[in-house]
Amino acid sequence: MPLPAAVPSLHSLHRRLLPLAWGLAAVIGLILAFTWGALQVQVALAGFLNGESIWSKAQKQAVIDLGNYAASGDPADLAAFRKNYDILRIDRWTRDRVTAGDYDRVAVAGALARVNTMQSAVPNVIFMLDHFASAPYMKQALAAWRATDRPVDELDIIARTLEQAHARGAMDRARIARAQARIRALNEDIEPQAKVFSQEVAHGAVWMGRVLYSTIFGATCLATLLWLWMARRVLAGMRRTEERYRLLFDRAADAIVMVDEKGGHILDANRKALEWIGCDMQELVGTPFAGLFEHGLPRGEGITQGVLRRGDGRSRPVETQSSLVAWGARQVRQAIVRDISERISLEQERRIAAEALASIAEGVIIADAQRRVLSVNAAHVAITGISLQDMQGRRFDETRRLADGTSLPSSVWDTLAAGGNWLGEVHSQRADGSVYPELLSISVIRDAEDRVQHYVAVFTNISTTKANQRRLEHLATHDPLTGLANRAEFERQCALAIAAADRGHGAVPVLFIDLDAFKVVNDSYSHAVGDRLLVHVAERISRGLGEHDVAGRIGGDEFTLLVGRLASREQASTLAQRLLAVLGEPMKVGDYEVALSASIGIAGYPLDGSDPVTLIANADAAMYAAKTQERNTYRFYSPMMQADARKRLALAAELRQALARGEFRLVYQPSVDLRNGKVVAVEALLRWRHPARGEVSPAEFIPMAERLGLIRHVDEWVLQAVARQMRQWDEEGLPPVRVAVNISAGSYGAPHFVEDVRRWLVAEQVAPQRLLLEITEGAILRLGDEMERTMNALHALGVGVAIDDFGTGYSSMAYLKLPAIAFLKIDQSFVAGLPGSAHDAAIVEAMLALSKRLGLCAIAEGIETEAQHEFLLRAGCTEGQGYLYARALEVPEIERMLRPNQRPGTARLRLVPPAH
Repeated sequence: MPLPAAVPSLHSLHRRLLPLAWGLAAVIGLILAFTWGALQVQVALAGFLNGESIWSKAQKQAVIDLGNYAASGDPADLAAFRKNYDILRIDRWTRDRVTAGDYDRVAVAGALARVNTMQSAVPNVIFMLDHFASAPYMKQALAAWRATDRPVDELDIIARTLEQAHARGAMDRARIARAQARIRALNEDIEPQAKVFSQEVAHGAVWMGRVLYSTIFGATCLATLLWLWMARRVLAGMRRTEERYRLLFDRAADAIVMVDEKGGHILDANRKALEWIGCDMQELVGTPFAGLFEHGLPRGEGITQGVLRRGDGRSRPVETQSSLVAWGARQVRQAIVRDISERISLEQERRIAAEALASIAEGVIIADAQRRVLSVNAAHVAITGISLQDMQGRRFDETRRLADGTSLPSSVWDTLAAGGNWLGEVHSQRADGSVYPELLSISVIRDAEDRVQHYVAVFTNISTTKANQRRLEHLATHDPLTGLANRAEFERQCALAIAAADRGHGAVPVLFIDLDAFKVVNDSYSHAVGDRLLVHVAERISRGLGEHDVAGRIGGDEFTLLVGRLASREQASTLAQRLLAVLGEPMKVGDYEVALSASIGIAGYPLDGSDPVTLIANADAAMYAAKTQERNTYRFYSPMMQADARKRLALAAELRQALARGEFRLVYQPSVDLRNGKVVAVEALLRWRHPARGEVSPAEFIPMAERLGLIRHVDEWVLQAVARQMRQWDEEGLPPVRVAVNISAGSYGAPHFVEDVRRWLVAEQVAPQRLLLEITEGAILRLGDEMERTMNALHALGVGVAIDDFGTGYSSMAYLKLPAIAFLKIDQSFVAGLPGSAHDAAIVEAMLALSKRLGLCAIAEGIETEAQHEFLLRAGCTEGQGYLYARALEVPEIERMLRPNQRPGTARLRLVPPAH
């Protein structure tokens, strides 16, 4: 039966649903913002089409007017030509100034207005010319427009020539015919380019409409998915809250009893009530609630006191607070019964304590109306070292000053005279002359005539409190591990530096520092060693910083550095080089000597951003470029890096949808017996066929799935798909081969991982012995004690485990004793050098000897030559896989290989399908 107290209040429900409402508002706002942007682009394109129409009409009319002027010599025709030519000239000037990037926006807007460009589109037209001159279709349209410049200029030259000829009266029929022929020829050159311009702008409008629609649609889908994810989190939180409320009810320190308001009998009670009353739930439910008390329980709301009977005949004083609640359609009284035995004792002690004021921990001073000391308690002597004899006759405020060294102001005594109390911080002097901070409270005792009779001053030494306050203030703005500024403080300092640089016309470089392969340190030496290493790194970064420089740690192994008072961001390269050299030096951490490197990204105000968040994000993008391209180097930010970051974000969003869309599939690589070529097992390998990108490399999407927390869902899909495939092969009569699956460390550490594996195998009727789970050495180290429990559970289930890439990680041999581990996979980096490399040969032989002594089966990976095959066979390796035998195959191909009646080609080492 649900408990009313376990149901969250309506206010709490509203508070929990408020983030969903805000999230929905954000989704709608995002859609409206993108729609507005699309409208502005379409307005710009309409402006282009409108301008092109005006330009085309002006060009055609100019040709007509010039032809008429050649024949007639009428100045009106020349003036009409000049008017239309000015439109062409102004449009050309506007285009060239804006695309060159050096223009006066007001002058350009005025020019466009003079040629009758659609006014609402003028800002957008300028924006398109300034920023999208190289965009698809726009680039071709502008090229066609520029191709008309020479013919248009020649029309102007012809006009001036005709004007001079008419002025001299030197025009004849032949000359007029030649001029008109040239004008027509120029018009024939211009018209095709004008048509190309119109077509490209129209095509660009169509293309831009598609792009904008896709953008709006994609953003809407992403925002909707984020909102749904948030809703799921909120609802899950509400369920957990209900469970916690029920748990609090059962574990409450007070007894809680639910009583039927109409009948007065008990409906439910928590454990504390059963403990105090001394009976079990079956005995208590249905009994009258008033019967639990010696003198009955008064009804009504509020707090009542009484004596609760106990099962052993004893009693205890209690306080009962009751309130009516609705339990479905029934009115139920919730009674909270609190043991007040201690309170009664405390009240007695309080009366005694009131008589022993002199022994309290706070210093107490009693002074007369002139503030001269009459008495002090022992705490006063202990805190100040000044005895009563030394203080008597002196004013108690003589040894106290404000923080600035001045005496207590008259406003203190005015407040007290007006009937109030005064509380504040002062600096008090000890007997030895030292000063300490003190919280001082002064009150007044008055006589019957309301005159001041005594002053009572109570004070506390707050030196420790002030020190703790300073420490908390430091912790609020600094990383607790390294002592560097945290993200909030770093952004605050960055904002101050930007404001100073803006006033001084300087630059503010921000360096984003990320340690290379720091995860390996945590996996290999433990997180405690990793934390100590981060402290050393922070010390090296802080070493040699200037007065205006700020170092910060914003998460994990990510550090930031603000460099002040520089003229340009490029000057930060010297500091970046020094940091790379300093961080590259080996660091002594306990018994270990660790060598690291770092990747640094640099972004600077005002070139790369005008606010701290943008600068840090762009420096992060530059760091990612440095880490991706080379490592142990630095890079300056460029806009292309942000595009790469957006590409990674897009891939992350698409990865979340890949499972739901069914874009994942499995391929299988056979593992053969090196002695006879028989297929003894297959390894399931995950592939992602993206509908637009095509095949996405596992090296690209697997790490991203781990960072996004999706890897466990991917592992679940792979295991279920493998179980279904094994069952299908069984139904088709294929041999029951072993199937190996790579599993991430996160899945091994999941609470119900082994139970999930058992359930999937049972559902598909697959023997556990046919499933082999692969895990790397590094993953074993990350899981620690949890790995041993998982291994024992897998061993009990009958599922084997293989150590993948054996020999390439930092590990302890102790894990080889875990019962579920049955296979060691020799990494292809050791096999590649066989048989020519003596070092690889020695390592492989040692691994094979170790696996043999431990009773483990060794599997060699990456076998590509027959020489490698022969060496491994002689060395005692009986199983391997690699391109020498087969690459990863699609399901139909691997099924053909597994069928008993299939026989491969005539190669010396033949693949033999496994026997039933």
